[in-house]
Amino acid sequence: MLLKYFYDQRLAQASYMVGCAKTGEALVVDPMRDIEPYLRAAAENGLRITHITETHIHADFVSGARELAAATGGRLYLSDEGDADWKYAYAAEAGAVLLHDGDSWMVGNVKIEVMATPGHTPEHIAFIVTDTAAANRPMGIFTGDFVFVGDVGRPDLLEEAAGFVGTKEVGARRQFQSVQRVKAMPDYLQIWPGHGAGSACGKALGAIPSSTLGYEKLFNPAFQFTDEDEFVAWLLDGQPEPPRYFARMKHVNKVGPALLKDLPTPVHLNGAALQAAVARGEFVADFRSRGDFAECYLPGTVNIPATSSSYSTYVGWFVDFDKPFTFLTYSAADVPDVLCALRAIGVDNVPGFYTPDALNGLATEPLTQVKAADLAKHMPADAVLIDVRGASEHAETRIAGAKNIPLGFVPRRLAEIPMDRPVYVHCASGYRSQVVTSLLRAHGYTNVANLNDDQTVWEKVLPVERGAKVTVGA
Repeated sequence: MLLKYFYDQRLAQASYMVGCAKTGEALVVDPMRDIEPYLRAAAENGLRITHITETHIHADFVSGARELAAATGGRLYLSDEGDADWKYAYAAEAGAVLLHDGDSWMVGNVKIEVMATPGHTPEHIAFIVTDTAAANRPMGIFTGDFVFVGDVGRPDLLEEAAGFVGTKEVGARRQFQSVQRVKAMPDYLQIWPGHGAGSACGKALGAIPSSTLGYEKLFNPAFQFTDEDEFVAWLLDGQPEPPRYFARMKHVNKVGPALLKDLPTPVHLNGAALQAAVARGEFVADFRSRGDFAECYLPGTVNIPATSSSYSTYVGWFVDFDKPFTFLTYSAADVPDVLCALRAIGVDNVPGFYTPDALNGLATEPLTQVKAADLAKHMPADAVLIDVRGASEHAETRIAGAKNIPLGFVPRRLAEIPMDRPVYVHCASGYRSQVVTSLLRAHGYTNVANLNDDQTVWEKVLPVERGAKVTVGA
């Protein structure tokens, strides 16, 4: 038996390949949309991808299951558990095998058993793996977004991101029952989760790629509860803000993502096209570094530096998936990697891109920046401080008087930010605050500046508050 691990750092997303050397068959679990790593791994190990499955309808990335099946002829195995609202709409057309609790199939000598694990989503399933050539008991479980290292999957996404009101408590109670069920299984089982630290699918995911069930029983907080109500209260408390694009991903993965071969190839656009896109009010992202953007940028564009491994998730907060999306990057050589990151979250309508030469001759400006020490000396009496960190970050430590509007919620809460007063935007590093400063400039704010110091600096020179007594809006 071969077990191979794949990890997309940008989305903190894990996927797996299970192969049988004797028959040459292979199964891929929770594939990402970029399928090249799986094709390459299969070829290197003399395997054919014959089976493709996933633990649930994903909300945080575009599934590569349909893409991989089309490329390899492998059979899809998809969950048929859960509510009618969350059935795979493309399963019949794709000839998928529909899975229920207790089902099983073979990948050569490797047995895959289905265990329904609702909670994160109603249709969620896990896969118990037994290498029958060497053992008559399971080796481990692909837990998807059910059990993580040190955490379990959040149950509130259907309500918070997809708008299914009244589902998060139901999901939390289902998650409790799923945890109790897996608790009864042997401690030696390996746990292979679908995400690592940085994913918004939980609140405290560990950075270790795998664990054992016995270890999680000892140290995972979710396994310490015996009272369902206490578990529900704990699980729903303190979850991070789900990115706005999660609702879109649920829909895309339910109906079936477009195949990459059917998407347009972006063309290199000039300055006139850039100016026209901004004039039309289109969302244009500038992926250059914070320094280069601040030195010279075109008002109307939004800086989302590609220096962050998760920059595409910030795009997902703001992009209108139904409108054209264009971006500026340093060179045409960057485009394939940028496209891979964008398409991973379903940004498929990308007609073109720009390079810095497109800015030549346009009415560019520097972005206003301020240092914490200068702000401490010369804070205008009517200044407005906007903290764009997450709600939990703000609740822990904040600049006195700052209003918390987490980055992704700024577009829908512009009415709370006055245009006739000086506005200073801050975060923990200057990255998110520069994104929002450029966004506010695009929305017509002229007296806005980015606090270009990290938290270790502004905590020392500006008055701060810590702990309770804070009203957080989201």
